[in-house]
Amino acid sequence: MITYYFRTLKDDTLHEYPESRTGVWVDVVAPTEVELDTLEKNFGLDRGILIDATDFYEVPRFEQSGSVVYFFTRYLLGKDNEQADTAPLLIAVGESFVLTLTAAPAPILEKIRSGERAVVTTQKAKFFLELMKDIADEYAKELTRIRRNVNRARTELRKVRTRNIELLVEYENALNEIVDALMPTNAWLSEVLGGNYLQLFREDVELIEDLTIATNQLVGTGTSILKAIQNIRTAHEAILTSNLNMTLRMLAALTILFTVPMTVASLYGMNVALPLGDDRYAFWFILGFIAVCMGIIWYYFSRKKWL
Repeated sequence: MITYYFRTLKDDTLHEYPESRTGVWVDVVAPTEVELDTLEKNFGLDRGILIDATDFYEVPRFEQSGSVVYFFTRYLLGKDNEQADTAPLLIAVGESFVLTLTAAPAPILEKIRSGERAVVTTQKAKFFLELMKDIADEYAKELTRIRRNVNRARTELRKVRTRNIELLVEYENALNEIVDALMPTNAWLSEVLGGNYLQLFREDVELIEDLTIATNQLVGTGTSILKAIQNIRTAHEAILTSNLNMTLRMLAALTILFTVPMTVASLYGMNVALPLGDDRYAFWFILGFIAVCMGIIWYYFSRKKWL
């Protein structure tokens, strides 16, 4: 679906138009073959690059073809339980338009469509940079949420359950995906700042510098949280191993403890002449002997903290 939006500095709201015009924002969602033909014909866009944007696994990068600069990034798609997924977003900046293309409706763009996030489509570079800032802000919120949950998990190391480990794995997968999206994005932002790909005014340069610093900090934050998760998982493994060893030691001690009465009982269960066989107090002597032996074994293993 192709939708055209337009807004100047004098307009109060973003307007939808039935066709293209100078300074338009071309919003493309899950384009058909016919719509790809239209985009290629009307805006001189590279069809192969447009098709790349519909690939869910497309990585962040940027390239220039003719007078159009294509920026690939990834935005937060949403959360399934604790798993945060990202999806590709293509932003193409031409001489008279800005185009965004996603394979599915993007929540980050819905804020602009609804007017919650005000943008001016005729200021192409600023529109592009503000959209990138919104994406970075979403990543920052997600990293803050994950870090808060990881810190909570760190304070509950002794409460090791299967669900705790599953959550850490989900956080780790989400962080890897976020860092993988931010690192190349940060690289091409720095390249855009040093190149002549967009017409940038002073405030645009300041904004892209802030964006570069912010994305670099987000990468550092994500990497730091990943290390914290790895440390927590290592601690969990150590605790689980320790608990298993304690359980095995306890079972071994109990086995030895109950071996004494079983051995004595099996010996005196034989149909042969035995010591104290004719003594009327034999049962109590044997019972006392068993109790003393078990008491000694219990004391020994208690001192060793096996029981």
